[in-house]
Amino acid sequence: MATSLPTTRTGERERSRRRRRTLLHRLDLRGAPYAFITPFFVVFAAFSFYPLVYTAWISLHRVELATMNVMEWVAFDNYTALWQDERFWNALLNTLTLGALSTVPQLLIALGLAHLLNYRLRGSTFFRVAAITPYATSVGAAALVFTMLFERDFGMINWMLSLVGVDNIDWENNKWAAQAAISTIVIWRWTGYNALLYLAAMQAVPRERYEAAAIDGASRWQQFISVTVPGIRSTIVFTIVLSTIGATQLFGEPLIFGQGPMGVTGGADNQYQTLGLLLYEEGWKNYQMGRAATVAWVMFLLLILVFVVQRVVKRLASRRASSVRTS
Repeated sequence: MATSLPTTRTGERERSRRRRRTLLHRLDLRGAPYAFITPFFVVFAAFSFYPLVYTAWISLHRVELATMNVMEWVAFDNYTALWQDERFWNALLNTLTLGALSTVPQLLIALGLAHLLNYRLRGSTFFRVAAITPYATSVGAAALVFTMLFERDFGMINWMLSLVGVDNIDWENNKWAAQAAISTIVIWRWTGYNALLYLAAMQAVPRERYEAAAIDGASRWQQFISVTVPGIRSTIVFTIVLSTIGATQLFGEPLIFGQGPMGVTGGADNQYQTLGLLLYEEGWKNYQMGRAATVAWVMFLLLILVFVVQRVVKRLASRRASSVRTS
């Protein structure tokens, strides 16, 4: 009896240890993934979700920048006033036109550049680094340099145009000239970035597809249209969405292009004022943070609308493709 009692206690201890190990093992298997992703959700909640909700709350009040702690409930009056404000519709139209002028040429040039870089070239690493260099340049430096290039009286662009008999263009005060100049800055900065995205996608396309197309007698152009573009369709859609988001949030380029107070208003006649500039003007020039928050939420809703349209178009295209295959 004296020897069996310690043996029993030892067995119980061993069983309890095994239970604890089993419990810890289960917690490790089930809880570790949540522990790994918890920091992301904490950071997202602190720096993304909370500001988004707080901005929506501010948009329902009349709030001035100097007295942020004093809020007057106005419900949807800010949204109604924004709907009736001609500056909003002008900024929205400018955002759309600037987005079209910068996104379409940018992605087309990036696609062609990536197609050239996809070939085996000498010094290909140098050309790839050179393509990404504009993206690494700060928006302030790029916009300032291009502002000097597009200067009316002493800019290099007007000097080059004068060589072929074109009179000096007032790039800043002419609506379409200003938007063309700002779009040039955006194209210069982001073309190389999108080109490298396309290049990475092109290198993932199996070489057997090109060989089969070559055997069928397809030219380089036909291979590009029938093999390359379908092979990187998902990347093209991604860059379109990414460029659309960037165009909606366009701010630094037109602000610096205005060279001073006119940059905030998008020129003397608001000829290139974007939604981002309108937000800045309402909040930090007119000190109306409620109106600025309203513009911010409208921009957010526009991005959601773009995402929904993209998903609908993608579904319609997939259904059409599946119907063609079945027929």
